[in-house]
Amino acid sequence: MTDVFSPEKRSAVMRRVKGRDTSPELAVRRILRAAGIGYRLGGMGLPGRPDVVMKGRKVALFVHGCFWHGHDCARGSRQPKTNADYWIAKIDRNRARAAAAVTALEASGWRVVVVWECEMKQPDFAARLIATVRGQAASVAA
Repeated sequence: MTDVFSPEKRSAVMRRVKGRDTSPELAVRRILRAAGIGYRLGGMGLPGRPDVVMKGRKVALFVHGCFWHGHDCARGSRQPKTNADYWIAKIDRNRARAAAAVTALEASGWRVVVVWECEMKQPDFAARLIATVRGQAASVAA
């Protein structure tokens, strides 16, 4: 199957894909701030550079896009039709890199919280996120 966009248009579309300050990230940060939970951004010096770091709580939080990290939801399990080999390999590399970062952080004594984009649509997401970050719940995932 051929791409519906010209190469120039496809390049422009892909340039607009952000690596930080994405809508899901901003939503998670708003929830944390509203709950009075302090955090830092970037995670420089930590494996995988977590999106949000709570140093005092020793919590590293990753906000994963379902497509980019190959989640098992409807959006994440969708296979690209154009240039499929490239995208499948890229998503596999993203998954492996994320798993290695989680393993390294946990080995260093950090508690890792992974938030999936699709989980954020659930009505009780904010309460579960806050409880997880505070250590009152096992995971954000339902």
